[in-house]
Amino acid sequence: MTRRHHVLGGVLVLLAVATAVVLADVLGTVFFAVTVAYLLSPLRTRLRARGLSPWVASAVATATAFVALLAVAAPLIVVLAVRLDALLAFITDLPETIAFDAFGFTYVATVSDVLATTRATLRVLARSFAQQVPVLALKLAVFVMAVFALLHRRREARRAVLATVPSGYHDVLWAYDRRAQSTLFAIYVLQAATALGTFVVALPVFAGFGYATPVALATVAAVLQFLPIVGPSILLLGIALYHLSVGESSMAVLILVVGGVVVAWLPDVLVRPRLARETTGLPGSLYFVGFVGGLLTFGTIGIVAGPLVIALGAETADLLADELHDVPVRED
Repeated sequence: MTRRHHVLGGVLVLLAVATAVVLADVLGTVFFAVTVAYLLSPLRTRLRARGLSPWVASAVATATAFVALLAVAAPLIVVLAVRLDALLAFITDLPETIAFDAFGFTYVATVSDVLATTRATLRVLARSFAQQVPVLALKLAVFVMAVFALLHRRREARRAVLATVPSGYHDVLWAYDRRAQSTLFAIYVLQAATALGTFVVALPVFAGFGYATPVALATVAAVLQFLPIVGPSILLLGIALYHLSVGESSMAVLILVVGGVVVAWLPDVLVRPRLARETTGLPGSLYFVGFVGGLLTFGTIGIVAGPLVIALGAETADLLADELHDVPVRED
């Protein structure tokens, strides 16, 4: 690489930082657009192989992302909009204390403060969401346009990145490319598949138990599948606590056992092993650390950024291990 290449690469990095500062309010949206466009690149390539023009292939891939986003977000939005009043009424009707017997002792838990805080929080969230609808619409437009632009100009972006890296390190970039592709596939596609499977098995379970809103409960359980390790168990525990609060101990045990096996465990058994393979063996514990750490540090953007950084770190460790495989290691 010549000095000119290094200078242009430095200018590119500086402009990228300046762009991030200027677009701070939509940085999360742009990040999600970059990851989605990255994930959709193989789809665009297949569409191009079928004879579609670059513009049409990019448009079709972008439309696929838009429809998928609506398919994931719409059920939760509808449930919140339609069932918010019912949820508030349900929380209001809960008793101020919960009493349950165990090992010959009676335990009484006071939950009045928690219920008051929950009711206030739900009202604040509802008002905040209503106020943010125009902003969310604008961010959705930014997301769609960014995905299309990145897909349409994918080749130029890849060339620019490769040009700033010495040729001797291109194999490292391709290794990162494979790891990022598999990780994003696991985060978006397989997590969505797990959520869909959870909805399918949860709906008859909640309907069979006679709950008034099985569709809403199944939707919440599906969304909670995006939360690693704990998943729908949080919802099942909340329902069990409600049954305990009204003296229905047998129902509490049944929903924990049946729901725990069918809703919380079965989708994991059917889909999660595929997720682990697609992330190139990234342990579930590291995925959980990346998910929670990213969420707490960066907010919503961290749901994707956290596991992605962890995965790229694991790839770097693998590359280093391959480089040093001939170095003798002293046994302890």
